[in-house]
Amino acid sequence: MGDDRPDWARPVVHWDLLARDPQVLRTFYETLFHWKVEDGGFLLSIAPGLGGPEPGPAGHIMAAAPDAPTGFGLFIQVRSIAETLARVPDLGGTVAGQPFDVPNGPTICPILDPEGNRVTLVQQ
Repeated sequence: MGDDRPDWARPVVHWDLLARDPQVLRTFYETLFHWKVEDGGFLLSIAPGLGGPEPGPAGHIMAAAPDAPTGFGLFIQVRSIAETLARVPDLGGTVAGQPFDVPNGPTICPILDPEGNRVTLVQQ
């Protein structure tokens, strides 16, 4: 018997970050974003957050610049981009651009964590 129900989009339900030094990134993300990171054997577990923008995670597929690496990016909501950016260098990260307003959207700004992974701050 066939199922006549329409198919549905598969949402992103989990993410992971591969690190050369997980403990350095643990400290960075715990301190910058107040994440609770727990030991889990070969990995560090991060509990899901609350209060993200509705209706939930969404994404884009876009062309990378010819000299830019490809991969996935994290977009993390913060209360204040200015306050968060002020803390990034002290935690070993790099501010990788200037904050800008997305037309009809939030203010965003890219940073790099201590291992050079791109993270985009999002202030709703």
